[in-house]
Amino acid sequence: GASWDEAAMSGANDPGVQSVRQIYQFYKRFGIATEVMGASFRNVGQIQALAGCDLLTISPELLGTLSASEAPLARALDPQAAAALELPFVQYDEPAFRLALNQDAMGTEKLAEGIRAFCADAVKLEQLILAA
Repeated sequence: GASWDEAAMSGANDPGVQSVRQIYQFYKRFGIATEVMGASFRNVGQIQALAGCDLLTISPELLGTLSASEAPLARALDPQAAAALELPFVQYDEPAFRLALNQDAMGTEKLAEGIRAFCADAVKLEQLILAA
């Protein structure tokens, strides 16, 4: 029932951006060897807020917008800065992990929504390739 204000949630205020930022900072802070990837961007502000993340999947439209801009793209995420953060180390057993995951909308609903969208896009791409 709540309305979504795209302008208010653009860039660093977006819950998905905040989630990726927290994941990136945690893994880099504790030297956990992994690559963090942000995806499903709706606007350039979200990309700018995650500049410096290990991997980003960016649509051709948003890449074009970034490419056409003369403004510098400042690094927002940095592994050395993350390593200096005061973050508590969190470790879960399976029940605690499941509870924490279920309490995080980005880790449950939005992740599942994203996977469904990627699967649908993969089917569309396959159909396009077969039709060619």
